[in-house]
Amino acid sequence: MEVYNSKALQIINEVNEVVIGKREIIIKVLAAVLAKGHILLEDNPGVGKTTMALAFSKAMALKYNRLQFTPDVLPTDVVGFHLLTKDGESYQYKPGAVMCNLFLADEINRTSSKTQSALLEVMEEGKVTVDSITRDVPKPFVVIATQNPIGSIGTQMLPESQLDRFMVRLSIGYPDLKSEIGILKDRQNSNPLDKVTKVVERDDILYMQNMVEGVYIHDSIYEYITLLVQQTRENPLIELGVSPRGSLAIMNMVKALAFLSGRDYVIPSDVQYIFKDVAAHRIILKPKARVNNITVDNLLDDILRIVRPPRIIIKGKEAEYGFRY
Repeated sequence: MEVYNSKALQIINEVNEVVIGKREIIIKVLAAVLAKGHILLEDNPGVGKTTMALAFSKAMALKYNRLQFTPDVLPTDVVGFHLLTKDGESYQYKPGAVMCNLFLADEINRTSSKTQSALLEVMEEGKVTVDSITRDVPKPFVVIATQNPIGSIGTQMLPESQLDRFMVRLSIGYPDLKSEIGILKDRQNSNPLDKVTKVVERDDILYMQNMVEGVYIHDSIYEYITLLVQQTRENPLIELGVSPRGSLAIMNMVKALAFLSGRDYVIPSDVQYIFKDVAAHRIILKPKARVNNITVDNLLDDILRIVRPPRIIIKGKEAEYGFRY
């Protein structure tokens, strides 16, 4: 485990050299990849979403495709189509943009609901079906989708049932003063992406995903996750709480975070660290909360305060809290 944990941290360092000052977001993106999940980046244009995806693809030797979603993008652009051959006797499959390891769906909210559904079906099933013929997408397969929160003209917002398909929703945000100065200096004479070196092969990522699945979770951690989720369903200000799919997403993410911390077991602070990123986009507030300017973040912070974390005893001593990134 130690060797692969070291490789994972090398991936984080490689991406951090390009996406300066956003180490925490990079950690969470890699955790989602190792947890076999998909990532929704809701952010302003120009903050480094595409750069981050490219850096990850280079560091992990993943085949990368990007599709700019617009109203005229069709489902066949995403999943592919069959084309009649020159001899007219057979059809040849022309792969769509999703036939890769890392797919960047840029501004997914600016395309039709039909095209969105085609992508989200592939995300859920890991398969592409064209003319009743089903094909597996390459493994590993990760989707990083982006949404621009500013401006609603020409947008088709994802329904709540489709948002639930994303393991986490993250926001990169603007860099701080020191980081932005570093960005300006780095891009004077060269593209920092050219300096990203390959750390692992695709088979290594698959192996690390299997290692993450084997991370141990104590019964009290299962109970802690369930109690947090139930609070989102019982809160009088919340119309729609976190689904069982959301509970599974929390479980898988905390196992990945434990792996990145060099542990083969989960501790309560793993749950606290990622809970809001997994839960926030799955929650719909009641009108009363919106009228009183109560946000999802406020409510999730309250839930984390109300539900007491368990004390975990590992090998005769209380488990240490925190991360060693």
